[in-house]
Amino acid sequence: MTIKGTDLYYQLHSELCHVFTSPKRLEIIDLLRDGEHSVQQLGEMTGIPQANLSQHLAILRQQKMVETRRDGTCVYYSIADRRLVKALDLVKKMLVERIKVEGRMAAELAVEMKK
Repeated sequence: MTIKGTDLYYQLHSELCHVFTSPKRLEIIDLLRDGEHSVQQLGEMTGIPQANLSQHLAILRQQKMVETRRDGTCVYYSIADRRLVKALDLVKKMLVERIKVEGRMAAELAVEMKK
């Protein structure tokens, strides 16, 4: 069985987007946007237990979204491709606009309900 190019593309796209289904992984990516952090630092900043953090980092590594650097026994993580940050910034702008619109709609509804 051969896989058509488009089928492969959509499969890879789906696997990549799976990373974004976890709020904790999004938080980790956001923390790494300004520079590398050790596993210990990420654990302290996120409050994610070590075992769970390792699982999230493994998924991010598998999808090549983060890269590692070892210094003795300490492992540091950083964003592998800065385009990831740009892509997430675009999504953030879209969500902020949606929240503003929905917030206005909720406020207007509340005013209408008081009448």
